[in-house]
Amino acid sequence: MKVRNSLKSLKAKPGAQVVRRRGRVFVINKKDPRFKARQG
Repeated sequence: MKVRNSLKSLKAKPGAQVVRRRGRVFVINKKDPRFKARQG
């Protein structure tokens, strides 16, 4: 998983979901799990 300051490029991937957990923003992608990321 990457920690990034911009999740914009990852939001555009097919299958990506933007989720807020514990005050942090995560991108999870069931189709392509390489594109997991966290912000904050």
